[in-house]
Amino acid sequence: MTAGVLVTLTAQNVLATQFAISGMAFEVTADRLEGSGFEQFGTLDNMIENSPNAGDTGGQLFLIQTVVKKASLTKLCQSVNLGGINLLITAGDNGTPVTAENLSTDSDLMSGNAEFSNIEVGRDASTYDKAGVAGPPGMFGQQADTVAVSNFRQQNYATTAGTFRLPNMHLSFSANGC
Repeated sequence: MTAGVLVTLTAQNVLATQFAISGMAFEVTADRLEGSGFEQFGTLDNMIENSPNAGDTGGQLFLIQTVVKKASLTKLCQSVNLGGINLLITAGDNGTPVTAENLSTDSDLMSGNAEFSNIEVGRDASTYDKAGVAGPPGMFGQQADTVAVSNFRQQNYATTAGTFRLPNMHLSFSANGC
């Protein structure tokens, strides 16, 4: 029965889906991220057994999970270095921002100029209710009603979303990343 509940909640975009990460980081930048329903807490991600990207991590990375119930990003850029060439995706640069619902990212870096409304810092992540995802019991984190970040930058290892709209999307290979 528990598995059925988890599948149902995941299908309804209430829980982020867990999957084996590649272990390759990718960069995401935007002129601005705005969101409602914000949560952030620690998470442990796993790579497949004997992953060539595991290095000395044992195939596990402790990362920061960021969940935003409804997000918009202006001038999104995402790039991943594939050994000397970058796979580059851009979108939301013609006046219509990228939008996402139930957006979840696992990252080891997030930067920019941030503003939060009604923020709570240090509350047990398993009691979070702003974005609809409970973190691990005993985990430190923060949540807020809204978040706005200009000059947004993240280094991610995983991203999931219930809905992800990319107006004016362009995918290409480039010598340069974001």
